Amino acid sequence: MKQSLNTMRTVVEDPDHAIVMPDATRLSARLWRPDDANDDPVPLILEFLPYRKRDGTCARDALTHPYFAAHGYACARVDMRGNGDSEGLMEDEYSAQELDDAVEVIKWAAAQPWCNGRVGMMGISWGGFNSLQVAALAPDALKAIITLCSTVDRYADDIHYKGGCLLNENLGWGATMWSYSSRAPDPALRADWREMWLDRLKNEPFLPSLWLRHQRRDAYWQHGSVCEDFGAIKAKVLAVGGWGDSYKNAVPQLVEALDGAKGIVGPWVHKYPHFAVPEPRIGFLQEALRWWDRWLKDIDTGVEDDPDYRAYLMDGLRPATWYTERPGRWIAEKRGASSHLPVQTLHLGTDGTLDDAPQAMTAQVASPAHCGAAAGEYCAIWLGPEMPGDQRGDDALSTTFTSAPLGADMDLVGAPRLTLTLACDKPQGQIAVRLNHVHPDGAASRITYGVLNLSHRNGPATPKGMTPDVAEEITLDLDHIAYRIPKGHRIRIAISTAYWPLLWPAPEAAQVTLSKGRIALPQRPKSRGDEVTFLPPEGAAPWETEKIRPESHVRRQETDMVTGIHSLVIEDDFGKSRDSDHGLIAGSIARERWDIHPDDPLSAHGYCVWEDEMERDDIRLRTRAECSMRSDATTFHLSAKIEAWENDKLVYSREENDAIPRDHM
Repeated sequence: MKQSLNTMRTVVEDPDHAIVMPDATRLSARLWRPDDANDDPVPLILEFLPYRKRDGTCARDALTHPYFAAHGYACARVDMRGNGDSEGLMEDEYSAQELDDAVEVIKWAAAQPWCNGRVGMMGISWGGFNSLQVAALAPDALKAIITLCSTVDRYADDIHYKGGCLLNENLGWGATMWSYSSRAPDPALRADWREMWLDRLKNEPFLPSLWLRHQRRDAYWQHGSVCEDFGAIKAKVLAVGGWGDSYKNAVPQLVEALDGAKGIVGPWVHKYPHFAVPEPRIGFLQEALRWWDRWLKDIDTGVEDDPDYRAYLMDGLRPATWYTERPGRWIAEKRGASSHLPVQTLHLGTDGTLDDAPQAMTAQVASPAHCGAAAGEYCAIWLGPEMPGDQRGDDALSTTFTSAPLGADMDLVGAPRLTLTLACDKPQGQIAVRLNHVHPDGAASRITYGVLNLSHRNGPATPKGMTPDVAEEITLDLDHIAYRIPKGHRIRIAISTAYWPLLWPAPEAAQVTLSKGRIALPQRPKSRGDEVTFLPPEGAAPWETEKIRPESHVRRQETDMVTGIHSLVIEDDFGKSRDSDHGLIAGSIARERWDIHPDDPLSAHGYCVWEDEMERDDIRLRTRAECSMRSDATTFHLSAKIEAWENDKLVYSREENDAIPRDHM
């Protein structure tokens, strides 16, 4: 593997660089450049986000962008319009306006005297999404992107819907964005900060209502889904992901869809790989430099000769809600990702077996509404106890099929595919399928999973209810994974008709009858050790802060013995700190509660609240954004409230209520 050879350069930073859009809206950029870039122009690397560069993404920005700048790049961390220190209002995620603004920023950068005319774009999550989406617009100056923890299909693999089922993250993330986008700019940077803040508070949309008005994969979701036309992407793509993240599928999909694309998947949760957990971390910044140097500077760094797909094959471990490290090894596929790998097919049996021989079978699945308590967070990100725990409790509420002990280690690499012949006794129903690793003492670790709204069995654009008690064949792909099950351990398929609190429940408790089933398990010849290696992590100096309140994370399950309600309580205190450079004080606390009665799917209730603080000199600002959702058999009912205080005086309050018909959901 060739490494980039860069002479370190002195970096200058502008914390509030103005980039003015064609409609005169001023976007604020944090800009790092080599101090001699006017004499020796450099490429620009763009990260374009709503997450507030002044008090939101500071920790990761400090490690990353000065590092690139010292190696001969300009870096712009731009607040999207309506967020952080930028003017304007935000309409939605990945709006046409957002992508147009990004294209304008790229054009602006390419025309600067300190830029060599070439631009790269990068980002994780939102920034990974819009990097792909902007690449599909093919601005002339954009030559390469690095997309992390993203998706190619906004309907199938984002935080809104999965397998046609409504994810509760739709409400949870909506609450998060309401909080982020309604916060004030830093008063030190904007003389009109109060006017900007009140304008945001008055105009910020409650996005869960918008997202819930598109329960099918319609034109709304096609916009920004690059799988609609992979060929539109001309920039060179490096895709990165993590097995502990919710977005497990995009990396292999991009590797197999785009010529020249490369992919890396580690054991990580939703974080950049140079500081992610579980370890091992990698020298991500060095890998990124190899990518940028090749495509933005025409330096032969050998990236074209890298394997198409480098993935971390995790050793199967006992279940835990958090891991600091995952033992395993790095594997590599020279061409493609995993679609070419052979599969072993195992068949479901009437007596709960899972083996090589096809057989007639009958089994019923009828789970109580609270099944799914061990699912963990949909997207593990806050570094609390967010991972799937021991699956035995959920297995007891599911119908399971378990193999004999394995005669040899099994390396699963790819997306298992389950085919079932089933009937449902209600028109509307859902199934959740978990592929579990069963240890000799009975403990069960979730390897991967998939879910399906049965009304979406023939596609998400035109859902159709099941004909009660009429059997049909359905196919469900589970999420991609790379996982080793040891010799002597067993595999289990667990099928449930509920998966709370990950999924919003179907309107009626349903029973599913299985009459045939098989699963295709993609397998790779056993790797004896690392097939590729990475350099250890590097980074610039960490963000310096003064801690005022430490962070803490709570996940607590409760059962009300009087009412029978089962609850998940989440408390994420992100702490409070003062920036040691510019002095801004910021803090946040998020709380969620998810309630349901095992016998009543219509008892489901979700509640989310974010409280945010900002202090600058004698100015103290606070916002509280809360929302909740219930449903009856025909309608989703949402309520939301946002309040804002300046120096403990309430300066704004707004409530919203919405009723949205259920559409095969």
